[in-house]
Parts: sequence; structure tokens; C-alpha cells
Amino acid sequence: MKIRYEVKSNRVKGLCFHPTLPWIVTTHHNGSINVYDYVAKRLIYHLEEHVGPVRAVDVHRTQPLFATGGDDSKIKLWSLSEKRSLYTFSNHTDYIRSVQFHLEFPWILSSSDDQTLRIFNWQNRSCIAILTGHSHYVMNAFFSNEEDLIVSSSLDETIRIWDYTDLRKRYSSKQSSSSRPIEFTTTDIAVRVVIDGHEKQVNWAAFHPKKRMIVSGADDNLVKVWRYQDTKAWEVETLQGHTHYVTCCLFHPKYDLVVSVSEDKTLRIWDYANRSSLNVYKRDTDRFWTVVCHPTLNYLAAGHDGGFIMFKIEPERPPLLKLTGNTVAAVLKCVLELHDLGAGKAVSLAQVGNAMALSLIHICRC
Repeated sequence: MKIRYEVKSNRVKGLCFHPTLPWIVTTHHNGSINVYDYVAKRLIYHLEEHVGPVRAVDVHRTQPLFATGGDDSKIKLWSLSEKRSLYTFSNHTDYIRSVQFHLEFPWILSSSDDQTLRIFNWQNRSCIAILTGHSHYVMNAFFSNEEDLIVSSSLDETIRIWDYTDLRKRYSSKQSSSSRPIEFTTTDIAVRVVIDGHEKQVNWAAFHPKKRMIVSGADDNLVKVWRYQDTKAWEVETLQGHTHYVTCCLFHPKYDLVVSVSEDKTLRIWDYANRSSLNVYKRDTDRFWTVVCHPTLNYLAAGHDGGFIMFKIEPERPPLLKLTGNTVAAVLKCVLELHDLGAGKAVSLAQVGNAMALSLIHICRC
């Protein structure tokens, strides 16, 4: 990993990349919100409206909007272009731990220390769903990119998978027939699976962007990888190496990697299929609280006690190793290829694992 950008600031609790602009939004324990340009390496603007720490942030994929959640129990919808808040949702009764926009509908999913998940319609500014079942703080909740599912983690030591197919159908039919807000019923969202494989409180859970898999991190210092079907889930890997609570973890959007951060002051990149740690970055004094990957570029950023740091995982250009004459070897998406530049031909030699691919990349860069 190569450090691309580093900022010293108050403790960073939330991070989110803008999907197209070279911006990253950070939320802080002192209640501030900052927007940085990581190419120009400068602060674009600074916002303050929450009372107390701001733990959660998400940037909309297509609209100039972002959402934040704080210890004041409020979720705020902001305009990136107007640099101001547009609306405040005050339905939760305790700290907000996570917020996320739906990829298709005008929804915001939130999780809270009030032991609930909620779904808000940010267009008509209504709460359309309240999900209950956890018996302790709900630390995070995310929509699946591929199915009508939500995953949540909690200090009750469980991970839950929720099915909102009925809510989607009713919302779609309601939108085509009426503009009035949906009246929520408790049968619209059901728990499909409860996972209780961690021995201590679970701090984070996230879906794989493509596969039916979940990664989770907990106070047992473990990162676990799960597969799930309609009504069951099972553990497939346990990644050991952290020596303190795992605060955040996720699948890399492009490679078969897991990224995790911990209060042990380390960030780790794992080849989860081989249960191996490929890279470890350690701070001297700062605990890590959150990590996020850019949806399309090879960047990841992690928030810690003293600010945040941004890495580039591998070169954006394919790594090349010149052999003889016009012949070069290249690693493209974990495939070792041989290219004849004169003839304009390429031959795939072998599928290589993540560890071998990163080793070849390192050789090519040296």
C-alpha cells in the first residue's frame, strides 16, 4: 500500500468517498463535518450543525446529497452543492451509528443505540419502516447491492439479515398509484437469518458487493466471513491477527480481499480465501475506527484518533514486467498475461491468487 493523502484532525468516526469527484467527506468526534479534495490535498469546506460526535456519513451515488448521523439522535440530509443542511430526521431516540442511501429508491437506512433500524424517505421526509429485534445497540446496517436484504450488527452479539421484498413491492405499487406516504406495517420486513457465531459484541457487518457473503468484526478480535442462503448462514473463514476490538471491516469492491481496522491501531488487508494477512499498517498511538473503499478506484481511507489516512492499494496502470524484445508480462485482475506488443496479441498464462498478484505487482514496481 502507498500512502496517497494524510490529514491530521480531531478523531474521525465516519468516512465516505464521493463516487465521481475527487472528494472525501469526514465526520468527527467533535461534531464537525469536513469535505476534502484528495487530489488537490486541501479542505474544501467545513460544516457544523450536529450537537456532539458525528459517527456516520454516506454520499448519494447520483444526487448532490450526503447524509450524516450523530450522538444528538439526529440524521441530517445535506446538499453538497449548496453546502447546507436540507432537513433533519429526529425519529431516533439515541445515538445514530450508521446511515446509508439506497441505490434505487429515495431511502436512507439508519441504525441506532435505541436498538432499532429505520428507513426514511428523504423525498417526502417520512419514516417508512422501523425494524426491531435486536436487544442491544445496533452498530451498523447496510442494504445489499444485489438483493432486497439488509444486514445489521449489534452489541447483542448477533448479526441479522432482514428481507424487505414486501416493502419494495408495496412502495413500487404505491408510487405508481399515489403520491401519499406509505403507511408502514410490521409485516413488510422480516428477519431471514440470525447469526450468532461471535463470542462477544459485534461492531460491524457488511455484504459482499456481488456474492452471497458477509464479513463481520467484533470485540472477540476476530474478523469472520460468512456465506448465506435463504434461511441459513454459516461461517467459512475466521481471520485472526488483530489483538483488540475490530471496529470496522469490509470486502474490497474489486478484489477478493477483506479490509479491517481495529483498536489495536492496525489496518489489515486479508486474502480471506487463504486466511492470510497480506498487509498490515500500524499507527503508533491512534486507534482506528472506520475504513472505506472507493467504489471504482484503487483507494481506501481509514479514520483514526488523529485524523484519517488514504492509501492506494495497487498502481492504477496494470503492472508490467519486460521480458525480451516486445514481450511483457502483466497482471490484470489476478490473471497473469503475456503480451506481444509488436503483434498486438495477449495470452492468459494463469489465474493467480491475491497474494501472488500483489507480489508480482511489487516486483514490477521495483
